[in-house]
Amino acid sequence: MRILICEDSTLLREGLVRVLEDAGHTVVAALPDARNLVERVSTTVPELCILDVRLPPTFTDEGIRAALDLRTQHPALPVLVLSQYVEERYASDLITGQNAALGYLLKDRVADVRDFLESVDRIAAGATVLDPEVVAQLLTRRSRDDRMARLTDRERSVLALIAEGKSNHAIAATLFVSEASVEKHITSLFQKLGLEQDDHGNRRVLAALVHLEHGGLPSADTGRTDIPTPPNGAVR
Repeated sequence: MRILICEDSTLLREGLVRVLEDAGHTVVAALPDARNLVERVSTTVPELCILDVRLPPTFTDEGIRAALDLRTQHPALPVLVLSQYVEERYASDLITGQNAALGYLLKDRVADVRDFLESVDRIAAGATVLDPEVVAQLLTRRSRDDRMARLTDRERSVLALIAEGKSNHAIAATLFVSEASVEKHITSLFQKLGLEQDDHGNRRVLAALVHLEHGGLPSADTGRTDIPTPPNGAVR
């Protein structure tokens, strides 16, 4: 996979290059800031872009603003944002406002190389991978509503499994029901949660956020909320 990195810390930048290249990827550029990011993306044609949130010159939100610009100018490019902190001002727009695959992970996750590389592969394949701490902080300021009260117990179970990143097939196997039944439950819960249909699977992301907002927990096995774009034929 062709990957572009934008990270101001020399140590972390070179570490990412080493980890990714050792895993068989090609780092087409490793930039210390976002000044020429869009141009370098156009010339190097990466399949994934990894950016730090805080970049020179102010070390505030240059990276995440650059990610938003990238998703506007290169809407199909998967983006993985690495952050020491959660930038609430822009993170919600980044997560829900565009259609391409997205990752938002805290830098502590990079220390687990295997988990990090798995996240890179899943994002490049079209998944949305959100660090549970990112999700938790984003939801602290969201107002609670009565949408969850509209769901049946079975719909709540299906929603919880969506939030764990399970496909319709996996949900059916977990609940011992048919995939057709799962699709009916998902269609119903999307309607009750007021989530409009789209062609990119964003409703699954938004539904998972509603679940987490109302006390749901991410998967204990992965330590993250991993919401893949559903395959063809899955309810979106």
